[in-house]
Amino acid sequence: MDVEGTFRGRLVRSIAATAKNLLPKALLREVQQYRAYGKDERPLYLKIRISDRLGFTDTKRSRVPETARAFLFVCFGNIMRSPMCEALMNQAIAGIPGAQLKVTSAGLNAVAGRAAHPWAIAAAADFGVSLADHRARLLTSEMVDQADVIFAMDYQNRVQLLSLYPQARTRVFMLSAYRDEKHHSDEIPDPYYMGQEETQRCYRVLQTCVHNLVSSFPKERGWNHETRLDHS
Repeated sequence: MDVEGTFRGRLVRSIAATAKNLLPKALLREVQQYRAYGKDERPLYLKIRISDRLGFTDTKRSRVPETARAFLFVCFGNIMRSPMCEALMNQAIAGIPGAQLKVTSAGLNAVAGRAAHPWAIAAAADFGVSLADHRARLLTSEMVDQADVIFAMDYQNRVQLLSLYPQARTRVFMLSAYRDEKHHSDEIPDPYYMGQEETQRCYRVLQTCVHNLVSSFPKERGWNHETRLDHS
């Protein structure tokens, strides 16, 4: 019997349990999220998080260029967040003279052809949007190449995008940059495991971001600019 090995194992487990009790929950979540990334993705995640946390991210550079015409919203599975953004933006620009934009959505890990989540369909209806006919699309390199702007919802999306498509680095943005000054570098969490109420809350945030995005476009495009939304 390896007494020393057994003792060492118990000691490690004891230290881990003690650390779990002493460390703030926020720090534990950060550690868990870090461990969820692949070996090659972890340095990229740390770079992004440290930059955002220390305020090195320039808010102005977090906004899309005024010349953008093709917008791509990306999330994990393209059944909740990104299709809602696509629908909200198409709703916002419908009937506006000069709004000749291409808007689409896709999932980094989507099962092609999958219907929108029932919570998403129900929540979207409250915003005057139908996702009943939506079918998930898997993100492709062609979609990435054709997009002027690629919006990620959370750090997982952003890291995966930058890892898979490094050539698109300057075209990847966090949608939360259009939320408000307090939350401009935050994630917009996936409500997949959170229930109907959280899906509804998520969609309110998405509506704010899309509204502020559309309202930010230059007036020379002939667009009607409304009051900026800042609610969460």
